[in-house]
Amino acid sequence: MPNTEYLKIPRERVGAVIGKQGITKEEIENATKTLIEIDSESGSIAISPREDAEDPLAVWKARYIVKAVGRGFNPEIALKLKDDEVLLEIINLPDYVGKSKKAILRQKGRIIGKDGRTRDIITDMTGVDISIYGKTVAIIGDMTHIHLAKEAVEMILNGSRHKSVYSFLEKKSREMKVREFHKMAKEEDKLL
Repeated sequence: MPNTEYLKIPRERVGAVIGKQGITKEEIENATKTLIEIDSESGSIAISPREDAEDPLAVWKARYIVKAVGRGFNPEIALKLKDDEVLLEIINLPDYVGKSKKAILRQKGRIIGKDGRTRDIITDMTGVDISIYGKTVAIIGDMTHIHLAKEAVEMILNGSRHKSVYSFLEKKSREMKVREFHKMAKEEDKLL
């Protein structure tokens, strides 16, 4: 079993990890069979395996669930990370636009779009969950869908027009549906 994992989240997100009367923390602990210790003052968190933990990745999964909540996700969405197929990808905005607060704010606005439209289109067409928090864009989903959503976000960060990003997503979404259809058809043929 892995040893204790440590991480730090923004102090203003500690309450979201703990939840009302500790219910969220308890939910994460039960879902992953781990023990979570939280220092509310610093945002430091220690995660260790429980005696009954069977999954060798339990501590790692709990770490990513807590990290996702720290990056602005609703705990219910973050709990999807207990599934082996679901991953968390974090895009650090200063890596693309530098440290200028104005540039980061402008790019966050471009990713969100008017009334959240751009973010909604990316989530609807890729099937991922997106959180834009602080200096990061966090994405939860399976590997294929995360890759597609990340590519769309990077296109926006690199200055592509929204219309171009939407067209790209439509094309890729159609390709994914065709692939999934063919995959299902092959599986049906095997059953017959």
